[in-house]
Amino acid sequence: MADSAHFILASASPRRRDLLAQIGARFRVAAVDLDETPLPGEAPEDYVGRLARAKAAAGSALFPGLPVLAADTTVTVDGRPMGKPADEEEAVAMLMALSGRAHSVHTAVAMVQGERGALRHSHTRVRFRPLDPRECRAYWRTGEPADKAGGYAIQGLGAVFVEAIEGSYSGVVGLPLAETWELLQLFAIPCWYMDAPR
Repeated sequence: MADSAHFILASASPRRRDLLAQIGARFRVAAVDLDETPLPGEAPEDYVGRLARAKAAAGSALFPGLPVLAADTTVTVDGRPMGKPADEEEAVAMLMALSGRAHSVHTAVAMVQGERGALRHSHTRVRFRPLDPRECRAYWRTGEPADKAGGYAIQGLGAVFVEAIEGSYSGVVGLPLAETWELLQLFAIPCWYMDAPR
């Protein structure tokens, strides 16, 4: 994949790698590490957009010849952002805050090549069934929630919590594919349909 890469993915997320592979993208992974602390009063869509752009720009500085794709996701309930749980108690508190109600998942995806850049946003509403603290603790012990915004993975064991979803499933996973596709087309990056017979 690296030799025929059309762009750089500035993320260590295996979920984002899998989603890009799903649509036939050819890319190389080069994760960047940035301070992800929200700014005071920063709206969720502004927060994820700022981080996605910053990650793509940082990757572009390292690989000036190729477009760089980056994304960021946050979960909010009542407008309050939820990061990644630091320990079991925080994970249980997060999941119980999501129990029996809807929350928002904001994801931004950015692409940068030199001075050129573009950004797309995805907003999805997810509703959880009522949860029990015991199952939240058992879920934490699987190890899955530790590095997930909001403390759950919709594509993994945490799928059993989800009652309904309105918006982009792939956006909740961490990379909204419709918006990512727009960026790939904008930067003339080929994917699966480019290889199809005419």
